[in-house]
Amino acid sequence: MDRAKQSKLVADWEHLERIFIRPEDDDCKEILVKYMEQILFGLHDFINRHVGVTEAISLKELTEHFRDTLINPEPEKRLAEVISDIISYIAPRAVNVASPYFVGHMTAAIPFFMVHLKAIVAALNQNVIKLETSKVLSVLEKQVLAKIHRLIYASNQGDKDKIGLANAFYDNHVQNADTSLGSFTTGGTTANLTALWVARNQFFKPFDKKDGYVGNFEGVESEGVSEALLAYSLDRAVVLVSKRGHFSLKKAGGILGIGNKNVIPVELDAQHRLDVKSLDRTIKEIGGRRAGIIAVVGVAGATETGIVDPLDDIADVCKEHGVHFHVDAAWGGPVMLSSKYCHKLKGIERSDSVTIDGHKQFFMPMTCGMVFFRDPLAMNSIAYYSNYVNRQGSVDLGIKTLEGSREANSLILDSALKIMGSKGYALMIDHGIETAKEFAQEIKKRELFELITEPELNILTYRMVPAKLQESLKIADKIANLDQKRAINSQIDEINILIQREQREAGKSFVSRTKMNYKYLDNHEIVVLRSVIMNPMTNMTILNEVLNEQERILELLEQVTT
Repeated sequence: MDRAKQSKLVADWEHLERIFIRPEDDDCKEILVKYMEQILFGLHDFINRHVGVTEAISLKELTEHFRDTLINPEPEKRLAEVISDIISYIAPRAVNVASPYFVGHMTAAIPFFMVHLKAIVAALNQNVIKLETSKVLSVLEKQVLAKIHRLIYASNQGDKDKIGLANAFYDNHVQNADTSLGSFTTGGTTANLTALWVARNQFFKPFDKKDGYVGNFEGVESEGVSEALLAYSLDRAVVLVSKRGHFSLKKAGGILGIGNKNVIPVELDAQHRLDVKSLDRTIKEIGGRRAGIIAVVGVAGATETGIVDPLDDIADVCKEHGVHFHVDAAWGGPVMLSSKYCHKLKGIERSDSVTIDGHKQFFMPMTCGMVFFRDPLAMNSIAYYSNYVNRQGSVDLGIKTLEGSREANSLILDSALKIMGSKGYALMIDHGIETAKEFAQEIKKRELFELITEPELNILTYRMVPAKLQESLKIADKIANLDQKRAINSQIDEINILIQREQREAGKSFVSRTKMNYKYLDNHEIVVLRSVIMNPMTNMTILNEVLNEQERILELLEQVTT
């Protein structure tokens, strides 16, 4: 084939066969190797050298480059050219979540080997919905799930008898075709949904005459929520959760048909944790109003604050009232790997179900969630079968999962656990928690900053308060004028929004922002800056630079307004 013909890109079978099974030519192969080396070994370094967190370009400007809506009938570029464009144009304008200056969200750096593992998973292209499309990967997934299940429910077994019981339990269930210890999902949202799906179905289970039920109700999964409420003589079904609960729980209420208004927030205590007395009181009040409580959700690492609810105390209340206890540990779950800080999750082992995200503090690539159940038979309540896939009597994992087709994320987590070991993960967990403590102390030292929530794990919130407004607040405090304090705090809110926005647009470093109840304003909400210390390369030198930059932005804002 001559070069002229080769340079013309045509969508024909010859071209398709060439790009489907191999690089287009030796030159192309050489270019691909060059760029894949950058992706596999140096993409994070490349972005750090060039743009920090992201290139300083506005979203409006970016959108102007992405307005073409036609798909070309013929190929536009070779693979090597496409990868070159990604490296030189897309990557610098994306967000470098691997930057140690990126301390604003729960998406952060991944170890470089994760890219290799993800590439292998993509190349194998296994679908763990069914044994016929995954074989050993389905077997491996059950083993990995058993390892994390044991970490949750049996990691603190001290004496020989308990260890023996745990060994017997996991020997029985690790590869048992009739039981399930949990499932991989696409993330914490689907994991929480799966947990509440199981809890709903177990609450509104089919009538069994052996249990004294009268009637012929076949269960909520078959007959729906309205029939379930009628059968159980209830007006509504509810889920109780901390006010700091993740918004995915609201979604679950809508999807499961109970209504998101029936995902009811429980009051917080002074430490921003679910207030157990309020929980107990709410359960008693709701129970007396023909409402069925499907589940209580405790949070182990709240999204906004990193706070862990008092899990042991919540477990006591749930046991007393016979309510399903779910723990959303999407963020905090891996803290169980740390011998220094695992005590912060005490009580999680008493839960009925647990959510953990792999793409958070297991440092896996997007997307990976997991859900676990204490009872190996719990997931039977959500089993579905089909003649062409997941047949009755088969051992296919897709029988008891929300998702259908799924990639083999278990291979990535299994490999990572072997490469890192529990102690390797613990080093990163400990670093985040301890650096967050240091960061909080630094914030307290600086006159222009106010720490809002102390870090329990590795998330904290704070805000900037200009000196003039600090004085105004003192005056308002002396005269006890709540309206005046709220007006001043509204000004402080606007300033913090501008600071966060300017820092984000500059592209060197990043913190996020949210709103928090403020005890000095009768729990009126204020805007706060939020930092997530997850990257093991983030240290106090970098965090001081982040604060210094915020001080400079505030100084410029004050110059503009004066």
